[in-house]
Amino acid sequence: MAKVLIFLGIILVLVGVVWLVFPNIFSWIGRLPGDIRYESGNTRIYFPVMTMIIISVVGSILLNLFNR
Repeated sequence: MAKVLIFLGIILVLVGVVWLVFPNIFSWIGRLPGDIRYESGNTRIYFPVMTMIIISVVGSILLNLFNR
């Protein structure tokens, strides 16, 4: 379990560095077709349905690979 946590920490640091150096590389997150966005006057409601589904699928695949 400790090795998995260390690996995930390294991945998060690498993603953070890439995000810092190239801020527009992840601009697609939250702007996918299927993400619900409602704006009216001063009210903004945002629900990233498709983004959450993709993150869930990728996370499930990665966890299944680590558990084998």
